[in-house]
Amino acid sequence: MKTSLFTLISISILSACTQSESSSAGTITHVVICYLKQPADPAARQKLIDASKDFRAIPGVLDVQVGKVLPSTRPIVVNDYDVGLVITYKDADAMKNYVTHPIHEKAVREVLQPLTSRVIVYDFINE
Repeated sequence: MKTSLFTLISISILSACTQSESSSAGTITHVVICYLKQPADPAARQKLIDASKDFRAIPGVLDVQVGKVLPSTRPIVVNDYDVGLVITYKDADAMKNYVTHPIHEKAVREVLQPLTSRVIVYDFINE
């Protein structure tokens, strides 16, 4: 009886650990490429950069990197955009919460939409 109880408890614990490991994803990386309505406009570019730095205050945001394009002559490098932004989130839930957070919504409404003609987004799970 003791052996059966021990086996049952061990299986339950191992099962819980396996479920926890398989359901836990890595951090999330959110890459945003912005094209300004007025390409290379330094004031518009700076407004976008400054607004993006405020995302660091949103819960679940682990890191924010933002800046202007680095010109390149290498044919494989895409460098026709104005501002690049990379945000790392704690997890997928943090990214979902970021989208509806007032800081993000205000930046989209007051800075991103008025200043950009095109935005490209790439999201991926870090492993």
